[in-house]
Amino acid sequence: MILNPKGGSGKTTIATNLAAYYANKGRLAALIDYDSQGSSTRWLNKRPESANPIHGITSSENRTGLTRSFLMRVPQEIERVIVDTPAAFQKHELIEFTRNADKIVIPVLPSDIDIHAATHTIADLLLTAKISRYENRLTVVANRVKSNTIVFRSLMRFLESLDIPVSAVLRDTQNYIRSAELGLGLHELPPAQVAKDLLQWEKLVNWLEHDDKQPVYSPAMVPAGHSCPQTQPDRVVKSPLFEGPVERSL
Repeated sequence: MILNPKGGSGKTTIATNLAAYYANKGRLAALIDYDSQGSSTRWLNKRPESANPIHGITSSENRTGLTRSFLMRVPQEIERVIVDTPAAFQKHELIEFTRNADKIVIPVLPSDIDIHAATHTIADLLLTAKISRYENRLTVVANRVKSNTIVFRSLMRFLESLDIPVSAVLRDTQNYIRSAELGLGLHELPPAQVAKDLLQWEKLVNWLEHDDKQPVYSPAMVPAGHSCPQTQPDRVVKSPLFEGPVERSL
């Protein structure tokens, strides 16, 4: 499940690329689009016939004579289900969204507003949805990162404080735009064109497919020129830019 109630965090980009990754590996994948904008569904509609198929399910679909539960069903043969969640849903809906999720991925952009919003999202997951950080169900992805910027360093300091695995640091690149226009994922583009990006995605896939809790950072995950701080367990979550009741409650 790709989840962040704040719009524009890159949920659809991660969801579609994960679905494409599994399809490219020959796994039967389903992509569920809960977003009313239908971005994942539009990406599926662009997908060429030559690409490996991905089963699409959209919450906005209506067909006469068919129930919502029937339209939202996942075929029995599906091996991986990726859920693209909507923006701005209510706290009580968070419990419904996450109840059966094996893995929850939170994309966070390197901006003051996004860091603050991520703090509230993680608070709701831990306190409202009762997701334990030690169940290995929850991870953060630093998305659209430009290294050697002040806000990037602020984001990394914030993520280091969470004691939640940071499974990937994805760079800001036009490769995502190009692949989305084609209805493809990065793993379906020429390898030489996306070699740097595939290394970053390998870390996220490894976290999804293994039960061992990974460290928040590894030296290979952080771009050159930046330190690799170690996680300290049971730390209070504090954003480097914000501190208030939500942060203290964590």
